[in-house]
Amino acid sequence: MLEALQQEFMQNALLAGLLVSVASGIIGSFVVVNRIVFIAGGIAHAAYGGVGLGFFFRFNPVLGAIAFSVAAAMGMGWVQRKTRLREDTVIAMLWSIGMAIGVIFIDLTEGYTADLTSYLFGSILAVPRQDLWIMLLLDITIVLLVMAFYKELLAISFDDTFATVRNVPVDALYLMLMVIIALTTAMLMRVAGVILLIALLSMPAAIANLYVRDLKKTILLAIGLCMVFTTLGLALSYILNFTSGATIVLCAAVTYLVSLGIDAWRKSRHQRDRNFEKT
Repeated sequence: MLEALQQEFMQNALLAGLLVSVASGIIGSFVVVNRIVFIAGGIAHAAYGGVGLGFFFRFNPVLGAIAFSVAAAMGMGWVQRKTRLREDTVIAMLWSIGMAIGVIFIDLTEGYTADLTSYLFGSILAVPRQDLWIMLLLDITIVLLVMAFYKELLAISFDDTFATVRNVPVDALYLMLMVIIALTTAMLMRVAGVILLIALLSMPAAIANLYVRDLKKTILLAIGLCMVFTTLGLALSYILNFTSGATIVLCAAVTYLVSLGIDAWRKSRHQRDRNFEKT
């Protein structure tokens, strides 16, 4: 493994894993608390349309994914807050349209053969140096926005009615949260792919939420867990010759299942202790 770290592609992969951990830990915590994992999934799949446009018009597909995912996020957020349309229907529609546009433009791209699976299932080992700069810029943007509006985001996450009474701009903040989720999904696409990124966005935060209730502590623990999963998954995929994105997600999934078991055991023991005290 140490020999592998001498290679530039492995250094880029490790840096990419650490950079996406910051964004996924922060935004994943808000996604889990607000219970909007399905919306995040819709945004991720809609972003595939931007990937197709990037390949067809010969610009960086990550930039196309960012533009498409932000547009989809704004649309889903506006539908949820301002219309009476069925949210799940609109999300499924934008999800399908984004994927369809991506596939059509990739079909129209001359000479395209190789990178389709890297965006569907992730290819952290193929992250170029220029994408690391984009990830760093997105991380800085997300951290600054969350630091600036943390109290307001906390308020709308737990009681948006009370936040409205307190004159907090709930709709604007919700749309901003959707945009931040879009930026994060575009970043995670290169590491875990469109299909697997929801797991990386939700499971570290869900595990953290089992052990701590304070949102700041949840965010910090989720970032740490995500760094462990990406690094461990990267090492295991290199040693075992597995697909990196899938290995990273399985590391998170195994930890999540073990954590659920520990949480159930703790609750069961606590209940037995209470019953014993009553007797």
